[in-house]
Amino acid sequence: MKKNKIFPLLVVLALLLTAAAPAALAVEPAPALDGQAALVVDLDSGNILLDLNKDQQRAPASLTKVMTTLLALEALEAGRASLDDRVTAQDDCRQGMDESSSTAGIAPGIVVSFRELLYVTMVGSANEACNVIGSYLAGSVDKFVEQMNERAVQLGCTQTHFKNTNGLPAEGHVSTAWDLYLITREAMKHPLFMELANTASYEPESIDVNGGAVMYSSNALLTPYGHYGAGYEYPYASGVKTGFTQAAGYCLISTAEKEGVRALVIVMGCRGLLNAQINEYRNFSDTIHLYDWVFQNFSYQTVLAASETVQKVPVEFAQDDGQVILHAIQDVSILLPNDVDLTTRRTQVTLYEQKLRAPIEKGTVLGEARIFIGDTPYGTVKLVNAVPVELARGQYMLQQLRAVFSKGWVLAVIGVLLVLFLAYLILVTRYRRLRRKHLKERRLAEQRRQAQREAMQRAAETAAELDGQWKDLY
Repeated sequence: MKKNKIFPLLVVLALLLTAAAPAALAVEPAPALDGQAALVVDLDSGNILLDLNKDQQRAPASLTKVMTTLLALEALEAGRASLDDRVTAQDDCRQGMDESSSTAGIAPGIVVSFRELLYVTMVGSANEACNVIGSYLAGSVDKFVEQMNERAVQLGCTQTHFKNTNGLPAEGHVSTAWDLYLITREAMKHPLFMELANTASYEPESIDVNGGAVMYSSNALLTPYGHYGAGYEYPYASGVKTGFTQAAGYCLISTAEKEGVRALVIVMGCRGLLNAQINEYRNFSDTIHLYDWVFQNFSYQTVLAASETVQKVPVEFAQDDGQVILHAIQDVSILLPNDVDLTTRRTQVTLYEQKLRAPIEKGTVLGEARIFIGDTPYGTVKLVNAVPVELARGQYMLQQLRAVFSKGWVLAVIGVLLVLFLAYLILVTRYRRLRRKHLKERRLAEQRRQAQREAMQRAAETAAELDGQWKDLY
């Protein structure tokens, strides 16, 4: 009876615990967005975490200034300009601007430093500062815009075309979220860019710039004192650039980092006060929702350990089993949804050489593995051998001999050498035979001459003896 009472209690307790347990691996759906285009990218790997019309051409507004700043920073690194250069604003520096255009109050003839131009471009989004930079670096604004388009092509942008330096409304001035990511990614390689993009406030060097008054960043993620007010500060955010025109809507490129997760978010075509008469700027709220979604639902997971065997590859002339074991050069950790099924992981190996031959030193990079989870590629990793591969010398020498003797011309040469060697043996044998015969004949002739000399000597001795005896008779 006791057993019958206890068992139902255990079942009920198990059900209660199951219901109370959090769904740790469940990933929330991406948030609904106000914007017309959006892109979320893992900054470490470049993998796309979310894509909404990333290749749709749209007016980029002041996001254009990222490209202007990139070219300025590249000019600094190339030595074509310096931060302390004194630059005079040209007569047409305010070209295309109206009363609503963001400005630092730079008028024609004003002299400012190149450094100041960069800060008021990125912090104050000053449109005339972009024109002054372009004219100073390229000789004219139009030539600088040509350079902007050329650089966009070099970076792989296929849907971008600039008509001006600052993003003011212009027919055919377009880009995409993906192309803007490519441009921003390149700009972020320059430390000064993120310093500029992450500056919350800037006090001008000159009274001629913004009347000497402090300029606040238009990025409300960074500061509540800018044009868009308070309520959007995000403690994990840094950079990059805001933008707005009626054609573009409210736009924002930004980055954020939390607990080692680094992401970049681009939103375009959002609503706000001036284009939808709502008391909210959805480019900021969309961005915050996307960051929260990433940080709550994604984490770095080891998908391939350096200790794991990726593939065994045959090696010619190798000792032991004649194979090399390939490993990842390091552990591969990728930012992935928390509920990803890692059992679907697979690797696609590419060897740098079709045939591997011993010896191979430990740690030699022999190929690379492209990592897939399901059908989605997540980058590549170099493959190395964890232990050296020693040369089997006997096998190697035998193979070399086989290789040599398998060649027709080698056999022909050997045949010729054998014929010559046989001919040499025949000639030497004949020579030695003739020499022995000659020596024998010389010995016989010498023996005959010696016998003749001895016979003549004996005859002489006999004659002398007879002559003596004859004298004795008489």
